[in-house]
Amino acid sequence: MKVIRTSTIPLSLNVLLKGQLKFLNEFYEVVGIASKGQLLDEVEEREGIKTIEVDMERGISPLKDLASLYQLYKILKAEKPVIVHSITPKAGLLTMLSGKMAGVPIRIHTFTGLIFPTRKGAVQKLLIGMDQLLCWAATHIYPEGAGVKKDLINYKITSKSLKVIGNGNVNGIDLNHFSPEQITEVQKELLKKELNIGNTDFVFVFVGRLVGDKGINELVKAFSLINKTDIPQRSVKLLLVGPLEQELDPLQPDTLKEINDNPDIISVGFQKDVRPYFSISDALVFPSYREGFPNVVMQAGAMELPSIVSNINGCNEIIIEDQNGVIVPVKNSEKLKEAMTKIISDRDYYHQLKMNAREMIESRYEQSFIWDALLNEYNKLVKEREYRV
Repeated sequence: MKVIRTSTIPLSLNVLLKGQLKFLNEFYEVVGIASKGQLLDEVEEREGIKTIEVDMERGISPLKDLASLYQLYKILKAEKPVIVHSITPKAGLLTMLSGKMAGVPIRIHTFTGLIFPTRKGAVQKLLIGMDQLLCWAATHIYPEGAGVKKDLINYKITSKSLKVIGNGNVNGIDLNHFSPEQITEVQKELLKKELNIGNTDFVFVFVGRLVGDKGINELVKAFSLINKTDIPQRSVKLLLVGPLEQELDPLQPDTLKEINDNPDIISVGFQKDVRPYFSISDALVFPSYREGFPNVVMQAGAMELPSIVSNINGCNEIIIEDQNGVIVPVKNSEKLKEAMTKIISDRDYYHQLKMNAREMIESRYEQSFIWDALLNEYNKLVKEREYRV
């Protein structure tokens, strides 16, 4: 039986579902669909699955969206999957609609994050309508975490049953891969030298897209304020790991200027392997406006880093205040600066958070647990369908 997994851009299949597609391919014939790109070719080779290119716009583009919808419909009619399963907003809408039109019996969408709670007015109403339409066309809806589930209910997005797989997150965490032991001391020293980071520097790291709704404007402002405070005998660095995306959600001009001009802010762009950058850092700072269930917070924890996160879905499920990190209000540079200052200056507090970081990820988000839970869900849905037929 065939399962088709879709995402808007290949990066999502490549990163969010790494290893999972290969695992599922042992039990089903798995096909991946996303916009074209080298990362989609990499998914095909690494996961051992067939992939199909369908160009999909991340923003709203009616004519291009209709073309993508028709292309997906033709593919689904030809491939005849028993399950089609989407994981990103635009791919979700297009896949669920085309899947319903093509008669795919099991149509699953996982909400990995919600956009509309951070929008207002007509834009919010439009986004809510799109998600309601997606849910109407889907047969099964899976929020990535309890917070996403709560928002779907509160905003009346759907009356269908909502189920969180495992303890949340679409893929879990590979604890063997994300382990401090995977990076040698020599590797760390070489990378520090390359980035001009001293052995006594306290390094905050951010991993993700450098865009407005990831909280980068607030993070850079908070960091610039920290550097003006008196922290004896500590030099502080901010390491930004991720692509600068100026198309849909650009950073403020002042933020870009500070990143370029501040010698203590180090921006290294997109990195295929983020583990070395975690290994030379002391804490993750992730002040995003919205998430489903952020992989980066789990990855940092597995690499023994405490995290400072915003009080949003997913982040406030992974991080427990004063145990493995700190939770701050969304869009609040002052509170963010206070949290960053505290873990620099209070070493006992910092080491308490660090000591708990990996253990609290191990106990809740080990990868095989998530994969087995998803496979069991697929099998259950297929058996229910066979029984009805």
